[in-house]
Amino acid sequence: MVKTVGSLRFSRVLKQPPMKMALLRGIRWSSDVSLPFSKVLIANRGEIAVRVSRGCNEMGLSTVGIYAKEDAGSLHVKRVNEAIEVKSSNPGPIAPYLDVGSVIGAAKEAGAGAIHPGYGFLSESAELSQACADNGIKFIGPKSDTIALLGDKVRARELAESSKVPILRGSPFMDSGEMADEYRRANDIPLPIIFKAAFGGGGRGMRLVQKESELVDAFNRCTSEARTAFGNGAVFFEEFLNDARHIEVQIVSDGKGGVAHLFERDCSVQIRNQKVVEVAPARMHPELRKRITDCAVRLIQNCDYEGVGTVEFMVADDLGNPDARFVFMEVNPRIQVEHTITEEVTGVDIVKTQLKIVGGYP
Repeated sequence: MVKTVGSLRFSRVLKQPPMKMALLRGIRWSSDVSLPFSKVLIANRGEIAVRVSRGCNEMGLSTVGIYAKEDAGSLHVKRVNEAIEVKSSNPGPIAPYLDVGSVIGAAKEAGAGAIHPGYGFLSESAELSQACADNGIKFIGPKSDTIALLGDKVRARELAESSKVPILRGSPFMDSGEMADEYRRANDIPLPIIFKAAFGGGGRGMRLVQKESELVDAFNRCTSEARTAFGNGAVFFEEFLNDARHIEVQIVSDGKGGVAHLFERDCSVQIRNQKVVEVAPARMHPELRKRITDCAVRLIQNCDYEGVGTVEFMVADDLGNPDARFVFMEVNPRIQVEHTITEEVTGVDIVKTQLKIVGGYP
């Protein structure tokens, strides 16, 4: 899956950034936007908290930051209009940012009408999304049911299949390595395969199996890592595509049936399943781009999605081949670290787009 930086060649796929309204066709709003909230709590820290704060301030919104005591002097605390310390009964400097009760309490204390989760931490938390709904606070992201659906990799595969989006051959939840081997044989799925945490992400909770003798141990290791990293040891497997390209499509959905894409990013340069370099737009045949982006839009239309996110694919052929095979990987129901390169290519401010959508525009 990993490509060396030297093998990437850049081309002017988009000679000029397309007009915003052409990109966001079906998702239109007035430039004079009046949101139903005036204060946003940013449930994050670091670069993304600074980025979200800037977007909010440019739209005339007041911002509230949160911080663990160890982060009291951090930059994001200085870049918001006010900041509140959050605490947790669990140890460590990360725990407060993962404490849903503490985050909701801070929003109530500050009188924030919306919470932006950023990326990481609680950004894919169905619990936080539901807690916001229960407390009359806007969650800047999808509804809790949608997050739960997409966070379950097995159910997400089923959604893709029902949306006529190609998927890898694979399994439902597996209880043991022996069960996985039985299922593989019964369904004639050849090695190599890869075990994946059903509720994981971020490149963790994966084990490649190239020989039968490795299968049981790989299952046990994957289950253990998934339980430690994500609190849930559920595992499934898929066929493994060697030397595939990793393409992610940036999508925008208004929650009312209007879905658009902001083209794609090529994130094939990776180390240990972690993205290192992303290129936008990808050096891709226009017909292949249309096939992939059409699939991304169709899948999002079928899951009551509201907000921005990415639909990720693997391409098992040269990107210059219009008929290249590609398969669905997962949906990240949040803003991505790499959103800024899409902003540079398209001219669309993704953070402001999030705010407008959750505010009821169009």
